[in-house]
Parts: sequence; C-alpha cells; structure tokens
Amino acid sequence: MIITQEVHDIATPSGLMRTTVYRPDQAGQFASVIFYSEIFQLTAPIARAAAILAGHGFVVLVPEVFHELNPIGTVLAYDDAGKDKGNQDKFTKPLEQHDTDTQALIDFARSQTYCSDRVGAMGVCIGGHLAFRAALNPDIKGAFCLYATDIHSNTLPCQTNNDSLSRAGDIKGELVMVFGKQDPHVSSEGRKLVYQQLEKVSANFSWLEVNAQHAFMRDEGDRYDPALALQMYLQAVAFFQRVLN
Repeated sequence: MIITQEVHDIATPSGLMRTTVYRPDQAGQFASVIFYSEIFQLTAPIARAAAILAGHGFVVLVPEVFHELNPIGTVLAYDDAGKDKGNQDKFTKPLEQHDTDTQALIDFARSQTYCSDRVGAMGVCIGGHLAFRAALNPDIKGAFCLYATDIHSNTLPCQTNNDSLSRAGDIKGELVMVFGKQDPHVSSEGRKLVYQQLEKVSANFSWLEVNAQHAFMRDEGDRYDPALALQMYLQAVAFFQRVLN
C-alpha cells in the first residue's frame, strides 16, 4: 500500500503540537493509531516505523511529545546531548499535559474525512508509557506498548494519585505490553510490579518478555534486533486490525 505524509499543527491547551500524519494514499476511511516516540521526537527510525504501520492500512499520527518545551520541528540527536535534553523534558512535562495532547489527537483524527472513529495507540520507550497512558482515555480501543519506561517507578510529574500505574483500572481497551529482559530501564522487579497491578485490576492485556535490550526496535545503533522488530511489527498490525477494524 502506497502512503502519503503531511504535517499538521494541532491546538492543545499547552500550545501547538506539530504532528506528522502517515496514511494510505487512497480513498476510504481508516482507523487511526497515535504513535508516541522516544524522548528524541520524530527521528528517522520513528518515521520509518510510522510508515510501516501506515502501509498496513492505518492513519498514523506522530506528535511532538514535548512540543511545549522545544521549538516546533525539534528532533534531538541520538547522542549524550540529545539524551540529556530529552530526559530533562521527560521529567518536566506533567502527565496531565500528555492527557490533553491525546484528547486533541483523537479529536483531530475524528475530524478528518479519511479517518474512521476508531483510535488506538502505540509507542516505544517513554512513548510506550504514553501509549499506556493514552489508554486511560475511553476512546482508545487498544494500546501496543513497547518497553514502556517510568510506569513502574512513578517518576514522571503528575498530580497526587494520578500516576499511570495507580490508574491502570481505568483502562477499558486492550493492552499489549512488551519488554526486553536485558533492558536496564525496567528491571525484573519493575516488570513484575506492572504485571501484578494489571492482574489486580483485571485488565484486558497480553504480556511478552523477549531476550532484547532497550530500544531493540530502533533501526539505528547496536541494540537493534531486526528479527524481533519484524515480529513486533507483525504482532502490532494484527492487534490493530483486530481491535480497530
């Protein structure tokens, strides 16, 4: 399936949020997937991942997750300076602003003639957390969360009792949680904490732990695992085809 790409600046309560849209280049209405990036925003690997999803018949929206904290169009490099700035942004932006971003993205998608009313979420790293967080919104029918950070540790700023793990019982859609066993950012104990909470609240979720490091989906750098990445893309496509279509 051939895809097309366009850029929209979406109004949110905390400012304009540049969002790149990847979608099938043909007539019809397609389900939407909000794809939340790493701390580095719309890098080349994130763009390629979004294109893969769109090529399977989805409208994929990639927002600048820290739009309040950077000039529009900012992409951080995969180096120490980029990592430091991205982590600073991660620990600055309250989860409540991510919530209003998600609602703005849902509203935008549903206003487009090429989108159906079905919306899902997917993300990697902090984006995996944001996909999980997006699923607190009842309009998100499913979330595919890859090596989601900071859920277990409750280290992102938010109001009291509004952290993502404590609110897991509010998730009504289906979740897929994927973690690498060799990921230093989410320890075995941290993974167990998330799993136990999802079990406790009777969440509708699937769980997969693979032999991989953090960022094994990123097709740049020495942690990339092409075989596992392909497996995850296939599982994500099948998941969204089932829960959204």
